Amino acid sequence: MTKHLFSVLLIAFTTFSWSCKDQNQSVIEMVTAQEMMDLIAQFDYKLIDVRTPAEFESGTIEGCYNLDYLSDEFSTQVKNLDPTEPIIVFCKSGKRSSACAKFLEKQGFVKIYNLEGGITQWINLGLPLVLP
Repeated sequence: MTKHLFSVLLIAFTTFSWSCKDQNQSVIEMVTAQEMMDLIAQFDYKLIDVRTPAEFESGTIEGCYNLDYLSDEFSTQVKNLDPTEPIIVFCKSGKRSSACAKFLEKQGFVKIYNLEGGITQWINLGLPLVLP
């Protein structure tokens, strides 16, 4: 009886520990503009502007690529990215990039950073934009 109880408790503890670990290790992390700048300074992250080409042409963050999330080609273009490398996504306000981050997570990307407030937050802080 004692061995059986011990086994049940061990299985319950292991299952609980594993489920808590999965919940704490989110693939998607919201970052502020300052945190994004710090990430870029530490490592050469792939920056993806998921706005439309017209929005992208009006000004973007230096070093980023434009993959229009609303485009029919988006899912094909994503296949050219390495899902094992961390990626930073942003749009105008954060809504499209949030949807994009969830899509990338389903595609197996290991770490996705999403700019909170989008490029609007970046601009409001007086951070620079470049013309592509």
